Parts: sequence; structure tokens; C-alpha cells
Amino acid sequence: MFPLQRGRRLRVNESIRSLVRETTLSPSDFMFPMFIAEGENVQVEISSMPGIFRRSIDLTLKEVQEIYALGIRAVNIYVKVSENLKDNTGKEAWNIDGLMQNAIRAIKAACPGMIVMPDVALDPYSIYGHDGIITHGDVENDSTNEALVKMAVSHAQAGADFVAPSDMMDGRVLRLREGLDAAGFHNVGIMSYSAKYASAFYGPFRDALDSAPVDSAAIPKDKKTYQMDYANRIEAIKEALWDVEEGADMVMVKPGIAYLDIVREVKNAVNVPVTVFHVSGEYAMIKAAAERGWLDHDRIMMEQLMCIKRAGASLISTYFAKEAAVLLNK
Repeated sequence: MFPLQRGRRLRVNESIRSLVRETTLSPSDFMFPMFIAEGENVQVEISSMPGIFRRSIDLTLKEVQEIYALGIRAVNIYVKVSENLKDNTGKEAWNIDGLMQNAIRAIKAACPGMIVMPDVALDPYSIYGHDGIITHGDVENDSTNEALVKMAVSHAQAGADFVAPSDMMDGRVLRLREGLDAAGFHNVGIMSYSAKYASAFYGPFRDALDSAPVDSAAIPKDKKTYQMDYANRIEAIKEALWDVEEGADMVMVKPGIAYLDIVREVKNAVNVPVTVFHVSGEYAMIKAAAERGWLDHDRIMMEQLMCIKRAGASLISTYFAKEAAVLLNK
């Protein structure tokens, strides 16, 4: 009770504040999402994500080595495939000589210590822009799971450390674990997007991969039949617990800042590491506001990342990973 207890004694200066700080950040807390393009010496900035690029494999390797030197130890990779390789089956997704598989092999060869977590979902390979196979006008769950197993095994064959299913199909973690084990990849982990919401924050990401659902009356116009309703909280806990029971080594909450209540709920419910995806729309909002002088870019970036960690994240997938690591290393 005041005056015996004065909270400000622990805030007198930065040295004291650092002694009692409850949450800290380091570059090893970050995973860097990377977009891979076909070709050589290709680097295209994503207009809605300043500072983020689609790069060909050769330039991706240079970036991987740079971020590894900064202390970042994980990358989450996505590919932009040619339109002529897309169909409704997604079969290019498990082509052992496909862009994703070649990227995994190249990254592991160039930087063996980097943990590679390739995205497992069919939307980059789908003519419809959905995360699964369209049957009778809807995304068919079980046949999609069969395709995802083939995809994940091909990633493991290429050298992936973890596979990262982002599709939100029911039962896919169990099917992936069974498929990986049957193929002899017992030590390849699964980082499951367990609580992935049907969010408007993903817009810039879909610009990056040209993977938005196509406008057609014959198929769902959005992903709400498989991604979660953002009004729901208890459902996120249920989904995360299911995924852990099915064999997930890590679970993810996506998006980040707008869903910190969910991060804490999931963290309290599971006994595995919780990853949080600080998504493209959250990145773009800070960049746009900072460009207009409305926010201090570095201060708001670090505050948001610290808040995600404070909420319970063991790992933060963020487009700010490189910028934040540079600041932390200073």
C-alpha cells in the first residue's frame, strides 16, 4: 500500500527497467516469411508490402545468409508458381523438382543451420485460389488431405525441418503425421496453423502470391468454410488441442496483434510452443502510417513484436524479422 509501496521505484531509469523487465526479444524469436519466384536474378518488390520481395532462389540464398548472420534461425517459405502449372488437383505441389522443393534443397545446402518450414496448402497451385480441391462447388476435405500428405512428404524429401500446414482442413495434422512417419520422416516436425482466422488482414499476402480465390459463382467466394470465424474464441482452443492430439509439434495463431487474446488462451491450453503470425496487413499498416509520419516506425514495430511475445508467443513469424533483428543487434 502507498506510501510503503511505490511502483515508480522500478521505473526510475533504463538500467532498473531492464533488470525487472518481464519479457525480452531476441532475433532467435523470429521467423522470416519469404516469397520465392521462378527464374534467376529476379527481385520484385510487393507494392502493398514495402521492403518485401519475391526473389528467385539465387537471390533468396543471399537473403537467407544475411538473416542467419543476424541471428534469425527460421524461415517460412512460399512460392509463386506459373499459371500454366495450376490446376484443381494441385499436383505441382508435390513435384520433387518443383520450385518449393528446389528452394528447400538450395536453402539447406547454402545454410544448413537455418530451419526451413515450407507452407503446406494448395492455394498457390490451385486454379481457383483455394487451399484445397474443389468438388461440387466446395473445398473437399478428405481428398485435399491426401494431396497435402504428398506435398508434405515431398518437402521432407527435399530437406524441410518442419512442414507448416496452413489449409485448415479437418484432420490434416493426423494424416500428415501418419504420412511422414510412413515415409521414414519421423523427425520432421509439424507446425500447424491451428487457429487461422478468415481475416481481412491477409490482403497484401495474396498480392504477393496471386492466390486470392477467383471470382466465380460456381465456387466459394472466400475461405470462410474452412478458416475460422473471427467472432470465436473457444473454437480456437478446441482446434489447437485437436492438432496437438493429432501430432502437431507447434501450433500457430494467425493473425497476430488483433488476436492477442487468442494467443494467450491457446498458450494456456496447450503444452507445445505457440507461434504467432504477424501478418502482411499488420505489416502494411505500420509501413503506410510511418510513411505518412503518423507513427514512429521502429518504436511501433518493436512494441508490437514485444506485445506478441508477452502474450505467449514462443516464435513470431513476421515480415519485420530482419529490421527488428538489426535493431536488437545494435
